[in-house]
Amino acid sequence: MAYRESFYRYLMTQRDADSSDEIAQFANNAQHDLTFPKQEQDYEKLSDYLELNASYLPSMYIFDRAYRMYEDKMMY
Repeated sequence: MAYRESFYRYLMTQRDADSSDEIAQFANNAQHDLTFPKQEQDYEKLSDYLELNASYLPSMYIFDRAYRMYEDKMMY
């Protein structure tokens, strides 16, 4: 089975403190979330966590977009 990095690790590649992009802002904020499930890959588990704990995420649509990008990258 091929190695698949965690969503958090992928998300950290999207950080950009100077960007106004929503995914970059999500990544910037997630970096400071000490309880973010850093080893998780599962969409449902991540979604549940974010819905309950991520007040810094203005819309779950941003997570959905970021997760689709993550899935696309993991296919290669």
